[in-house]
Amino acid sequence: MPRSRAQLQVVDADARRAAGRRAKAGEGSSTGRIVESVTTAIVERRLMPGTKLAEQQIADIFGVSRTVVRQALNQLSRDHLVTLEPARGAFVAQPSVDEARQVFEVRTMLEAALVRRLAERISDAQVAELRAHLKTERDAVTRTDVSGRTRLLADFHVVLARMLGNDVLADLLADLLSRSSLIALMYQSSHSAGHSQEEHVQIVDALERRDAKAAVRLMEHHLGNVERNLHLDPRVPDLASALRPR
Repeated sequence: MPRSRAQLQVVDADARRAAGRRAKAGEGSSTGRIVESVTTAIVERRLMPGTKLAEQQIADIFGVSRTVVRQALNQLSRDHLVTLEPARGAFVAQPSVDEARQVFEVRTMLEAALVRRLAERISDAQVAELRAHLKTERDAVTRTDVSGRTRLLADFHVVLARMLGNDVLADLLADLLSRSSLIALMYQSSHSAGHSQEEHVQIVDALERRDAKAAVRLMEHHLGNVERNLHLDPRVPDLASALRPR
């Protein structure tokens, strides 16, 4: 039976709404792709602090509109990974010394509590999973895979959080780790990947023994080492001394 004009109008309106929902979903996934790509590039040290993020160039790379790019940049700004400057555009953030110290203070509080709780409930299967992750870390360090080892060393901390079954904590740590990567780039960390990997092994050893006190102490020591090896107190020369002919 042929449909009436009113029925056709209803069907057409439904189709337009469905198309609109699909378009919005597509925009959302595109925004997520851009956010993930920029975040990964920061964590893997392929995007440096202060790098300009040109909207049109990003739009061309991902085949999306500049509106979608702006949505992604706004989200990255809320995550403190991007700075938006009026009339200048978007730039990879350049964390201050105070921000760097605050990030590591929060990480130490969270991760000390994390390993304390995990030591009480970690399973043999989870220990085996951590051992496999450590092997992947070690392999990346050995073959000097800079981007791979940087990502894996950061992921270690998120894996610990996910083992507690706390997705909110895992997501929060992932955000803090992204900011830590920017801080390490900004302040030229001298804490080697090899040292980080060795310290991760010691933490897992303590977790396998279900030794909560040792796990906390080792995590605090590890994060303290990372922070201490940042150049957060650069030597500021006296102007007269700097300009005096030698």
